[in-house]
Amino acid sequence: MTKFEWRMKGRMIELLTFVIRNSNFVISLPPLLSPLPYAILPAGESLHRSCRKNLQKMQIWPAIDLRGGKCVRLRQGDYGRETVYGDDPAAMAKKFVVEGAEYLHLVDLDGARDGSNANLAAVKAIVNAAGIPCELGGGIRDDGTIEKMLSLGLSRLVVGTRALKEPDWFRTACRTFPGMLALGIDAKNGHVATDGWLETSETAAIDLARLFAGEPLAAIIYTDISRDGMLEGPNLSAMAEMKAAVDIPVIASGGVTTAKDVRDLAVIGLDGCIIGRALYEGTLTLKEALAAAVG
Repeated sequence: MTKFEWRMKGRMIELLTFVIRNSNFVISLPPLLSPLPYAILPAGESLHRSCRKNLQKMQIWPAIDLRGGKCVRLRQGDYGRETVYGDDPAAMAKKFVVEGAEYLHLVDLDGARDGSNANLAAVKAIVNAAGIPCELGGGIRDDGTIEKMLSLGLSRLVVGTRALKEPDWFRTACRTFPGMLALGIDAKNGHVATDGWLETSETAAIDLARLFAGEPLAAIIYTDISRDGMLEGPNLSAMAEMKAAVDIPVIASGGVTTAKDVRDLAVIGLDGCIIGRALYEGTLTLKEALAAAVG
């Protein structure tokens, strides 16, 4: 056996964090309290390198929001505060792939608002051009639409409005399409918004997540509407609370602006994050986001 050495000082808290969660708070403990033999490492193996080997990289999902066949972004879900970033969404998808994207998050804003499939051609073009897993949210409200969208080659679909309004239907859909549906929870002040964020319900976001905790969901896509498109950073406390409440992968959305935001989400245990306006405005590059995704 090779010589071993003790590593019990320096940046241990930063490099290896163990998270204790309940529904109300998140506490980070130093590795000293971990049951793992963190302190005994083979000679020449740094703690930093050892930790990074064992950390799962958080998924980064660049966002492409579609309205009228164009690539756009809204501020706080307001259809009257739209910025158009291009009229060729498939070209945008190719750009993200060239920059290292492994996943793409697509939103049909027309579908989210009125249930139409006005952006079907754009979605198909993106899937064909990207060649990587793509998920789509917006207007997914019946079995026929689920089957049609999955037939385009989408990896999974995000269901929000109808999951809230008809939970029994959504449970059945989850079991019919196991691992292919994600629960989209868009929240205003902690309560679920529906119909393209135009309506706000009385249901708490956490309660909706727990309602489907036992179903074969692919993930929960959790969006803080107040942060979406504002470049003000994510709501870390809300994201940590959601992650602690369910044993389902949680993808954070809304407000991610810098590499530090990505690292912060990774540290509190989020499984992924969606990045939109920051990539288009240049406050964060995809390369920076991917590098920060380990935490």
